Amino acid sequence: MDITNKVALITGGASGLGLATAELFIESGAKVMLLDLNEDNAKAATEKLGSNSSYVIANVTDESSVQDAVDRTVEDLGSLDIAVNCAGIGSASKTVGRDGAHPLDYFKLVVDINLIGTFNVLRLAAVAMGNNEPNADGECGVIINTASVAAFDGQMGQAAYSASKGGVVGMTLPIARDLARMGIRINTIAPGIFNTPLMNGAPDTVKNPLIEMVQFPKRLGHPEDFASLTKHIVENSYLNGETIRLDGGIRMQPK
Repeated sequence: MDITNKVALITGGASGLGLATAELFIESGAKVMLLDLNEDNAKAATEKLGSNSSYVIANVTDESSVQDAVDRTVEDLGSLDIAVNCAGIGSASKTVGRDGAHPLDYFKLVVDINLIGTFNVLRLAAVAMGNNEPNADGECGVIINTASVAAFDGQMGQAAYSASKGGVVGMTLPIARDLARMGIRINTIAPGIFNTPLMNGAPDTVKNPLIEMVQFPKRLGHPEDFASLTKHIVENSYLNGETIRLDGGIRMQPK
């Protein structure tokens, strides 16, 4: 799909991986709608991105909230061609810790946002994409989800996070099969350790052991690395139903 003049809905788009993706898409001639919960960040991001961007405040786990965001994207920007799911939360709680069993409500919350929220957005975005005119390849839309290397190499304390991201990986192929008749592709990126605002604030004692697990290059991932891959996925029409690790060859140790 030629990204020029296309419209992308990016969840978690006001910071980190989502914002880097929005910046690259706009540089490439697309228009973007940022979906986020933080209005201050969303306003600042759209001011930075310029006139080809807008934002909507929505909760990815809420059906009506996401439907309103999809409708507004189409109404304000003219269509919905690309959906990039970057919204999510981390977790750190052992199955049994010093205070007892892993809080069940916390496990549910992580799965609700990272897995169910991702599915909620993509299923409603796909309906809107189905109204697009197919291109020469018969393509009407592209969906990109964000998993994590924790889907494969989950560390201690990551049961909830790994389960949620493993679910994102696991649903990629069946959704690709579901949406093939509509001309919609779906792929998943599984990032390693990236230099997002959360990680950037961590001390060197936390960051350096993680960098040591990376094979090459010996650094944290840059948000621009993620954005570059999303753009390639959009533009490579034969890439479908795939999960791509973007991690410098890292294989996470137990802790």
